[in-house]
Amino acid sequence: MSVITSVTAQDTQHVYMASDLPLENIERQIEAVVEDIGVDAVKTGMLSSAEIIGLVAEKAKQFAMGCLVVDPVMVTTGGDPLIRPDAVDVLKTKLFPQSLVVTPNLREAEFLTGRSITKQEELKEAMQEIIDLGPHSVIVKGGHFEDPKRSTDYFFDGEQFTSISGPRFETKNTHGSGCTFASAIAAYLAHGLDLKESIAQAKEYVSEAIRHSYPLGHGHGPLGHFWKYWKQ
Repeated sequence: MSVITSVTAQDTQHVYMASDLPLENIERQIEAVVEDIGVDAVKTGMLSSAEIIGLVAEKAKQFAMGCLVVDPVMVTTGGDPLIRPDAVDVLKTKLFPQSLVVTPNLREAEFLTGRSITKQEELKEAMQEIIDLGPHSVIVKGGHFEDPKRSTDYFFDGEQFTSISGPRFETKNTHGSGCTFASAIAAYLAHGLDLKESIAQAKEYVSEAIRHSYPLGHGHGPLGHFWKYWKQ
C-alpha cells in the first residue's frame, strides 16, 4: 500500500517540478491504509516539506509504526533537490527518533552531518552523529564510494559497525536504487525477518535489480525490479 505525498514530473535525466498534496489528503491516505488494510512495516521516501514530515511523524506515533524505515531522500540520482532546506531539521528531530533504521546514501550522510566523508573513520563518526539523533540504527548506502569492483553498505546500531558487500556493475541505470533498497528492507521486515537479515536480503535483491537494469532514455535508466521472474 502507498501514501502519495507529492507528484513529480520527471524522466531519466531530471525532476522538472514537484507538487505537494494537501496535508488533509495525506493524512486521510495514511488513515485509510492503516485502519482498513493494516501495516506491518513502513518505508518513507520523498517528504519535501517540514509540514509533511511533521504530519507523517505524528501519524507514525499515533499508529505505533514500530518497523519504520526512513529513507532521507534529499537529491535525485541526477542531482535534483527533493527536500526544502527548512525541512531537514524536522526530519532529524521528529522522524529519525521513531525509526528502526535510517538509510542515507553517502552524499545524504554528508548533508545530514555537515561533514565530508572520504574514508571509513569519517564514515563511522558520521554514522555515530546520525545515531545520536535517535534512530535505532543507520545504514549508509555505499554506491558512491570509489571502489571499482564492490559496492559496500555500512550498518551501525550504536554498538557494532558492519559492512555488507556486493558486486558493482558497470551501468548508469541506477534510477531509484536507494528507494528500492529501503523499500526492500521494509518488505522483508513485513515478512517477519529481523533487521540484519532484511538488509542482507535487500542488498542481494537490489544488486540483481541493478544487474538487470534498463537502458531507457538519455539519463539514468530504471532498475529491473522483476529480475527473479525474468531469470526463469
